[in-house]
Amino acid sequence: MNNRILSVALLLSAATTLGLGQSRGQQSFLDRQPPPVSAAAKQEMETRLQNARAEFEANPNDPEAIIWLGRRLGYLGKFREAIDVFGNGARKFPTDARFYRHRGHRHITVRQFDLAIADFEKAARLMRGKPDQIEPDGQPNASNIPTSTLKFNIWYHLGLSYYLKSQNEKALKAYRECLKVSNSPDRVVATSHWLYMTLRRLNRPEEAAKVLLPIRTGMDVIENTGYYRLLLMYKGEIPFETLGDETKKQEASAASHSIMYGLGNWHLYNGRKAEAAEVFRQIVASDQWTSFGYIAAEADLKRIL
Repeated sequence: MNNRILSVALLLSAATTLGLGQSRGQQSFLDRQPPPVSAAAKQEMETRLQNARAEFEANPNDPEAIIWLGRRLGYLGKFREAIDVFGNGARKFPTDARFYRHRGHRHITVRQFDLAIADFEKAARLMRGKPDQIEPDGQPNASNIPTSTLKFNIWYHLGLSYYLKSQNEKALKAYRECLKVSNSPDRVVATSHWLYMTLRRLNRPEEAAKVLLPIRTGMDVIENTGYYRLLLMYKGEIPFETLGDETKKQEASAASHSIMYGLGNWHLYNGRKAEAAEVFRQIVASDQWTSFGYIAAEADLKRIL
């Protein structure tokens, strides 16, 4: 076995590195088939994975090559391999927050929320006092403009991990930190949406209302239009029924689940638990099990409904 092949084999077998042996207990999600995509999209993702693997084999100690191999594996639903790749990267580069940020994201995907929290907390510590950096998109938007940064993604996903565990006071602190690094309309609306929902879960509607003050019509939102429209709905500028009707016409997707989850929560805040449960059940009846809206609805159905 030559050195390049050996490096790949070692990288993909690093399941016991940094506590990853715990991941073996979650067979249903680690090895579950990802949501379907078109044949053309899948072929494109497989080609990009092949290129990322080739780049890694040529440069096995390049952190960028390791990160992109892990990301490309994750996009194709190879979550066990992706987690192992990021874990090996963290072993090689223990002070590089990116490996914990990306591994934490995939821990959320496979419902390993405690491991996700540990990763994001470590990433936040590593980034303390350091400058932020734009995070390149693996699946660029229509404008081909990256909308997130490393610090944003660390705090955003840490807040989500706490939220999914119903640790709402901790989620609130994480989202407030996230808002500090939300320096674009897309980041502002994404953070504000989850911050608003967290405050409503904490029964602090006056504080939640203050979150909506900077939200206005005409914001230049590129990606997070669902969150944006939900925030306008919370402000009373878009009727609840309008968003509901729009969502019914959309195919199940991460974007539609984001809106549906917000609508379900709106029912919940207003004392309509049965209606909230029905919306959440509609979400989890789809095959889009990797979306944050699906994961949150799933957690709520198990915990509070």
